[in-house]
Amino acid sequence: MKKIIKISLAIVTIGFSYSCADELLDNSGVSGDSQPTQYLTSAQAEFGTNTNPDIPAAFANGIYAQMIQVGSGGSDSQTDFGQKGQDIYADIVSGDMALTASAFRWYNRISQLDVTQNFIRGENRIIWRYYYRIVRSANTVIKSLGGNDFTPTIDENKFAMGQAKAMRAYAYFYLTQYYQREYNPSELILPMPIEATSTNLPKSSAQEVYDLMEKDLTEAISLLDGFDRATKNQVDKNIARTLYAYVLGARETDYIKMATLTQEVIDANKFFIKSSSSVTDGFNNVNDPSWMWGIDIVPENGLGLVSWWGQVDAFSYSYGWAGDYKAIDIGLYNQIPANDARKAQFFANSSSTRYLQPLFKFFWKSGAAIGSGPQTGLSADYVYMRIEEVYLLNAEANARSGNEGAARNSLKAIMQNRVPDVTYIDALSGQSLLDEIYLQTRIELWGEGKSYLAMKRFKATVNRGSNHIFLANESIDYNEERMTFEIPQDEIQNNPFLNDQNQ
Repeated sequence: MKKIIKISLAIVTIGFSYSCADELLDNSGVSGDSQPTQYLTSAQAEFGTNTNPDIPAAFANGIYAQMIQVGSGGSDSQTDFGQKGQDIYADIVSGDMALTASAFRWYNRISQLDVTQNFIRGENRIIWRYYYRIVRSANTVIKSLGGNDFTPTIDENKFAMGQAKAMRAYAYFYLTQYYQREYNPSELILPMPIEATSTNLPKSSAQEVYDLMEKDLTEAISLLDGFDRATKNQVDKNIARTLYAYVLGARETDYIKMATLTQEVIDANKFFIKSSSSVTDGFNNVNDPSWMWGIDIVPENGLGLVSWWGQVDAFSYSYGWAGDYKAIDIGLYNQIPANDARKAQFFANSSSTRYLQPLFKFFWKSGAAIGSGPQTGLSADYVYMRIEEVYLLNAEANARSGNEGAARNSLKAIMQNRVPDVTYIDALSGQSLLDEIYLQTRIELWGEGKSYLAMKRFKATVNRGSNHIFLANESIDYNEERMTFEIPQDEIQNNPFLNDQNQ
């Protein structure tokens, strides 16, 4: 049986062995009045750490389990299934993922940009609770291992601490992206708990949150030195480096360090860019050599209708097949050259209702007929990070720091595996080089949850194409109010500090 099942069973066993009253995983927001239904308590974690050296690793793995958990945002919505659920929200808001048909209406409010203007909408709460759930679980693991300022000496504990700090930074990073229009260091943006507590807190400034992320990731990189992870669902040194690069890019500072971090990942030579012939292979296997971070989904996970595959994939006999179609924005599609291998990822028959669905980028099983997949028991894997995005981040960082030759080389490394001739890149410089890096980021990582992050870094204007059923042909600036999510109503009601801060 695959690793994720073993880990899940171990976690469940630990949870029930050490406490009848408390369960393992946190399901709360940050507010003290939004109490969890499932969480790892500090007492459990400390007891486990003291009695069994394998417990810290198991508890760290418990954080990752939340990334695929249905309902991890505290709702019964069929859009609530962990990180990949957040990715769909972001891709649709960015405009690069077009909702082209909506028989079941799960993403209507997102596509209409109603959610981002209305704090009563449940989608805001799903995002908020999911990431703060990760924060709380990471804080609990950190406390169990000695606290924020303690450095474990046992390798297993060091590696668990490194993963927990990296995951805390990961959660705060996404919170900053979803809930702040753009980086303003003095703006009060989010409560920032760093202890395993449910106490209400006021908002911290963006500078304070970013400083914490940088501190956590710097320490994680050091703590994870020598960590040979068992599965790709775990964060290792290279994932922490890449997360750090994302933080620096969003903060718009120290692009030289951003370039260094991403170059270190590239130079590790552990992951390899997909070939032209493999960009239509389904993106469904965690063992793909380009995948840096992802999870091995097995039928026993019980994923089906309520999953990323169920919502996007036409082969999975779910919403992506039955009439809730997500396709590439037609304007973006038209910018892909005819000789680019990635053009073939999308269904090109303009007379079909499936026009521009990613039928050949994402499919649950090779050779399967559309709609032939199982409603439960999917075994197609989830991707969180690929080496291609590291090359693109490296190109961006070098271009912004003035090292344009290195930027062109990193961009060429990808494009030589996508188009027959990359010599056009040699003529690019200044804004034209940055524009090309942004375009290739959108094309390469389409449907993988990265377009929204890039939109904010590049301060882009979203130009929705004609194939969106809502807001078609509209142009929207990255920092308009409707491009950023709202702190949910119940969090504001339950946290008096947020009321005092007029949020």
